[in-house]
Amino acid sequence: MNEGRGGLLSAGGIISIIVGVFEFLVGSVMVASMWVSIPFTCPVTSGFEGICDPSLILSRLIIIGAVLAVLGIIAIVGGVSAIKRRSFGLSLVGAICALLPINTLGILAVIFVSLGKREFE
Repeated sequence: MNEGRGGLLSAGGIISIIVGVFEFLVGSVMVASMWVSIPFTCPVTSGFEGICDPSLILSRLIIIGAVLAVLGIIAIVGGVSAIKRRSFGLSLVGAICALLPINTLGILAVIFVSLGKREFE
């Protein structure tokens, strides 16, 4: 019975790491796109000039990408903590960071780490 819980905790940690790597990669690509200066065109031009400002779009893209990259790093660190059974709090925070982009794997990571709480004690 104890082996099943350890398996769930390890699965939660691995899922946190996988989601964290994807978050970090996507966030890094979004931030790197600033230097590439991908040109944006506004599909609708009447009345939406402020919304389709290329510098505004790039700044929002950079902010969202940086937040995703940081969430990814925290998810990776939390996943490693879950696998090594070091800190339940850090493991749960990592799983929650994997959950924040709202995906099924993040939900599973939170559930598995929560069910494995006794492994830390």
